[in-house]
Amino acid sequence: MNDYSKKWVYLILLSLVWGSSFILIKKALLGLTPLQLGGLRIVFASLVLFLFGYRSLRTISRKDWKWITAAGLLSSFFPPFLFALAQTQIDSGVTSIFNSVVPLLTTVVGIIAFGAVVTKRQILGVFIGLLGTLALIVAGMEFKPDRNYGYSIFILISALGYAFNINIIKKHLPHLSPLAVTTGSFGVAFFPALLLVTFSGFFTEFEDNPEMHTALWYLLALAIVGTSIANIFFNKLIYLSSPVFAASVTYLIPLVALLWAVWDGETMNGYQLLGGLIILVGVWLVNRRKRME
Repeated sequence: MNDYSKKWVYLILLSLVWGSSFILIKKALLGLTPLQLGGLRIVFASLVLFLFGYRSLRTISRKDWKWITAAGLLSSFFPPFLFALAQTQIDSGVTSIFNSVVPLLTTVVGIIAFGAVVTKRQILGVFIGLLGTLALIVAGMEFKPDRNYGYSIFILISALGYAFNINIIKKHLPHLSPLAVTTGSFGVAFFPALLLVTFSGFFTEFEDNPEMHTALWYLLALAIVGTSIANIFFNKLIYLSSPVFAASVTYLIPLVALLWAVWDGETMNGYQLLGGLIILVGVWLVNRRKRME
């Protein structure tokens, strides 16, 4: 399979996995606090990555570690806490929609901070995708006017972190393997997350709390598949494609997340479907480039 085909396979797999993450967060929050969920997600994902990727850490030089640290904090440490906090007020489907600003922010950050060059078609595709995202947001707000959409700021901060992470990896860490970058990033996040879990009350509450027991299964699926394995795939996608292409996975994530949301009883209407179609048009424009690229 050539690189052109591989990047599309990774894009589809990541859309399915990460699109399912929001419903897993929702279910895990039934028994865990945002602090416990975010910290445990990082801890379990880190342990899996250490098991398979500890040898890859030897390839990271002292110079690389400053970029690994930045990438780890921006994409591996803060987002798990921020997304969990956001979903205490915002439905899982709508949360995934807000996350779709990542491609736009990736383009903006790439141009301003990293001197990236993008085509006019890519920029147009990003903005069309954003319009579709806004359509989905407006449709969701009509059905849930009692929700505190101020919590969306936590998702936007996470999206900005992802945007920086994508550009950092592409510009400063292309010589490292995806496994080394992912393992190193979670290595940076592991100890602070473990410390927060320790002080969250999880270990004292877990034994006598059946809701925590159930939530832990959702969390394990989220950490192992939706975090550790998915991040390795995502970093491979970054190496195989452009930052904008890699970020376009967040256009497809809401479509999967909304299907899960409807299955779980959340509301969805024709305007949301229309917004999803607009997003797909944006993805097509962003990636309508010659196969040789």
